[in-house]
Amino acid sequence: MPEAEVAREPGWSVRLKLTLSYAGFLAVAVVLLLAVVWAFILRYVPAEAVNTIGGFVPGRDDLVRAFAPAAAWVVLFLVLFGLLGGWFLAGRMLAPLTRITTATRKAANGSLSQRIRMPGRNDEFRELADAFDTMLERVEAQVAEQRRFAANASHELRTPLATTQAMLDVAITDPNQDTTALLERLRAVNTRAIDLTEALLLLSRADQRAFTPESVDLSLLAEEATETLLPLAEKRGITITTAGELAPAVGSPALLLQMTTNLVHNAIVHNHPEGGAVWVTTTAAPGSVILAIENTGEVLAPGVVATLTEPFQRGTERVHRDQAGVGLGLAIVASIVRAHDGTLLLTPRAEGGLRIEVRLPASVIA
Repeated sequence: MPEAEVAREPGWSVRLKLTLSYAGFLAVAVVLLLAVVWAFILRYVPAEAVNTIGGFVPGRDDLVRAFAPAAAWVVLFLVLFGLLGGWFLAGRMLAPLTRITTATRKAANGSLSQRIRMPGRNDEFRELADAFDTMLERVEAQVAEQRRFAANASHELRTPLATTQAMLDVAITDPNQDTTALLERLRAVNTRAIDLTEALLLLSRADQRAFTPESVDLSLLAEEATETLLPLAEKRGITITTAGELAPAVGSPALLLQMTTNLVHNAIVHNHPEGGAVWVTTTAAPGSVILAIENTGEVLAPGVVATLTEPFQRGTERVHRDQAGVGLGLAIVASIVRAHDGTLLLTPRAEGGLRIEVRLPASVIA
């Protein structure tokens, strides 16, 4: 539920405040000018009129009586002129703000596709409008991604639930069915549902950046991930080669280990059935560290590679084999990389397989 708007007392508009400010400053300037005239000119004039040989010289009182009404009319005119001119100028100045406010209200009502696109030269209002447009683009993309992800997640979670329901219905109608085999199938389906749920939670955690940054060496994480997955690689007849140098980064050790593990796991699973290879390397560059993972496998089209980081996308057929995963491996990797202000690059290898490069900001403690 959206939060209720804050109750506020009605007040003057900014345009009215600016108008009164313009008129007030103009009136004060005129009064100060008259005060200067009085202080530096009229005070040197004698109070009484003087008859001289050259003629009549008016005194200070005569000048005040002649000048005061004209000065009052001038002050009144300038105040009115300041009000009218200030109202016009304030309206011109605040017109972009009105446009931004209208766009903000539309966005608050769910219209994320519209943009301000304010014309003119750069100033504070146009910087605000451009920043608002950029924010809307990111929010719209994020909302679209979340909707697409929710739809895919619902579909993926519905599959094991529907499978479980079907097996239970069959068990009820067929009392002679092998109970042990049924329990094993139920256990496998339930395990997959749990894995999918945990992957979704991990993906949400990475998107929210819910971690405390620490100094971590990607080379150590690469070694730990390859050691953990070495039995799986040996079972599939795949060799893993780990090399490189120290790659100190800043982030969550747990998330970065999950990222590395997912990449190595993906390289093992999506490989040749026998005789495949995986290469894991880490390097340090000026201001950044690089984790690169390459594997052999089928030749992938660039269009397919571009969709691999989308949730529930796989480069091969969606067949749930041993350790096949739940289709969130690279989506989790992309989210973790994004949460660490890094970049993820997927490149198909000409001879088959994939090269994945993760570039993260280097640790300043290195």
